[in-house]
Amino acid sequence: MMSGVARIAWNDATESIPAFLTIVIVPLAVSITDGIAFGFIACAILELAAGRARDLHWLVCLFAVPFVACYVWLAK
Repeated sequence: MMSGVARIAWNDATESIPAFLTIVIVPLAVSITDGIAFGFIACAILELAAGRARDLHWLVCLFAVPFVACYVWLAK
């Protein structure tokens, strides 16, 4: 299952940090959904912060916004 990790562009922070967060959070949170959510959120934030919004697929934003809203709403 970890063979796909070799294809991650580890020298690109906008790809490696979301991938790393997803890989680490899934077992720590014992939830695949939380791991994927943090990966989507990190990907969207990092691409926007790097000024590469044009490289960001619209589906990433479509999923990241409700994930952020869910975590903000559930944190109260």
